[in-house]
Amino acid sequence: MSSSSKVVTPQNLLRPEILALNAYHVPPPSQVIKLDAMENPYPLPETLSAEIAQLVAHAAINRYPDAAAQGLKEQIRRVTGLADETGILLGNGSDEIIQILALALAKPGAVLLSVEPSFVMYRMIAAFAGMRYVGVPLAKDFSLDLTAILENIQREQPALVFLAYPNNPTGNLFNAAAIEQIIAATPGVVVVDEAYYAFASDSFISRLTHYDNLLVMRTFSKLGMAGLRVGFLAGAAAWLDQLEKLRLPYNVGVLPQLVASKLLQHHEVLLQQADRIKAERVRLKSLLDGLDGVHTYPSEANFILLKVAGAGRIFGELKQRGVLIKSLDGGHPALVDCLRVTVGTPLENDKFIEALKACL
Repeated sequence: MSSSSKVVTPQNLLRPEILALNAYHVPPPSQVIKLDAMENPYPLPETLSAEIAQLVAHAAINRYPDAAAQGLKEQIRRVTGLADETGILLGNGSDEIIQILALALAKPGAVLLSVEPSFVMYRMIAAFAGMRYVGVPLAKDFSLDLTAILENIQREQPALVFLAYPNNPTGNLFNAAAIEQIIAATPGVVVVDEAYYAFASDSFISRLTHYDNLLVMRTFSKLGMAGLRVGFLAGAAAWLDQLEKLRLPYNVGVLPQLVASKLLQHHEVLLQQADRIKAERVRLKSLLDGLDGVHTYPSEANFILLKVAGAGRIFGELKQRGVLIKSLDGGHPALVDCLRVTVGTPLENDKFIEALKACL
């Protein structure tokens, strides 16, 4: 016990913006139909699972992983079609990459700018890194309010801008020409977050060589590797060489490197599953649109945002019926009475619809 009469507590020592945060909540797994986390609902083919089992059985888990993860980077470059001069930085999912970017650019007074509602980790990690966060509201239809964004860029001079493409939790794909205007107007770095690239009709990967301040971030979590936690950032080597200095050694372990490399060798299998999810997305949206009192929003992701009166009550009743989705009601003024449902298997989606009907 300290000889000082002063009591040492977190409230005394932690930064006030950290004390003010709420932790990112992830509900524990349970035996429910799980449609809350944008996961791929399909298992791997048995032959591929067997190959992975052999790979894991002989993995050198007693050794540190390849710190540069060259094998995995080669597979990423192959399936993504990145130009040879484009660099790759690997992260533990995309969350770690967001944190690396924020830490690197967090000069005193630096601003991180994004739109709202969007991925909550942009705002949270800005607080972690000590950056000032500016959130620009989207238009009522969740499209970009380009005038407001450009005005904020001019006023705030952000060091870092994040734009999710498609956006989470709204699901829509922003206007590409508007994003290009934002990139051109921004004095700092613009990161286009393509976590849902496999379900979308457009990408900024091909535009990387057109802008000095553009970086593209992806994760493989939504494609079927959520348990591996592998993400990457692509862009000019001039940027990534500097960002590499902040990446902790061995941040991607032996098993994630091995298994992700193997899965990317069979990228077409995962893309076929993504095609099944996209087809099911169309069917699920049609079913939801046929329900009285339910309004859905366009989606180019593997989830659908819907608005329904009494969303909080409905979320709780669905959970009691064994269906777990995501309640966004209360999370942002633009998301009042909104729920987000991941596109599951046809059977899971049918059970969700039946449970939802019973709750309306």
